[in-house]
Amino acid sequence: MKFLLATATAALMALSMGTALSAELAPLNSDTEKDRIDWSQVEAKFGALPKLPEGTKAGAVSKTLTNEYWRSLGEGYKAFGDKTGVPVVYQAAQSEGDQLGQLTIAEGLVTQGYNVLLVSPQTDANLQPIMEQAKAANVPVVNVNDAVIPQAEHYVGNVQRDNGVRVAKWFIKNRPNGGKVAIVEGQAGVYAAVQRTDGFKSTITQAGKFEVVASVPGNWDRQTSYDAATNILQQHPDLIGFYANNDGMALGIVEAVKAAGLQDKIAVFGTDGISDAYASIRAGELTGTVDSFPVLTGEVALETALRLVAGQKLPRVVATPQALITKDNSDRYSGPGDAVRKALLEDAAAGQ
Repeated sequence: MKFLLATATAALMALSMGTALSAELAPLNSDTEKDRIDWSQVEAKFGALPKLPEGTKAGAVSKTLTNEYWRSLGEGYKAFGDKTGVPVVYQAAQSEGDQLGQLTIAEGLVTQGYNVLLVSPQTDANLQPIMEQAKAANVPVVNVNDAVIPQAEHYVGNVQRDNGVRVAKWFIKNRPNGGKVAIVEGQAGVYAAVQRTDGFKSTITQAGKFEVVASVPGNWDRQTSYDAATNILQQHPDLIGFYANNDGMALGIVEAVKAAGLQDKIAVFGTDGISDAYASIRAGELTGTVDSFPVLTGEVALETALRLVAGQKLPRVVATPQALITKDNSDRYSGPGDAVRKALLEDAAAGQ
């Protein structure tokens, strides 16, 4: 009975805290939030990273380590942690569908005494309970790409809608006669998938010469996307292009296009900028990707988190860079880390 009473009391306290937090902040839309700053302006506005409390350590939980994007994000955390002398523990769920497992990991990091928590949720909702727990423990939480927790006080990541917009603009410029296109989406209902899909669809249909003949879920999975693309091609062999919400799905689509003997007629774009995507682009198979530079994103996210630990008051959103990658510019964005950072700072200065 005592256990049940304590559990009920804790649940009521968490609900009360969640209500209070919701009252303080409007639900986050990371793409449109006005309280934001570009990653390239943080140091200019807030100065060098302040001195951190002795023994500061960071915990981070990701969607999965089976996807290269999330492994690269962890490399960014480690790189900035090594640079600043801050230990970082980086853990992930077993798969991109293991929502409960991810929540369990996040809860464990809070109870183990980490000073800040960086989270990349499976969905917009599955890590919401951690917000109340972390706030009670006075642990700042930074939502790092790509699902968005509505209660998040701080978010680091790119403008998700812009991923799709950039690809649509490529089609409008390079396929002036228009034609049929298709979209393979990520996980249904996840913020990033919704925004990327809408950015592409709304931009390309406004051009007037394009028809989106299919927009189907690929669930971030390569095989599922191969199967989806195969079905679409059987129904629409005159298709001129695909846009996929991530690179793994795009590479599955490339295989389907090749199997149909249509690789010279159909452009395929992905999102993320993983190494296999770059290799496929250079091989003349994948047409392009929108690189969101996960290593740099990890560095920026940890820097943001540590500034919070040091007591700085930062904007709610720190926007990280992205670029449309094709065979023409792939070398510019795939060199050593410092060279890529320099290129992206040049892009930021030029307003790209």
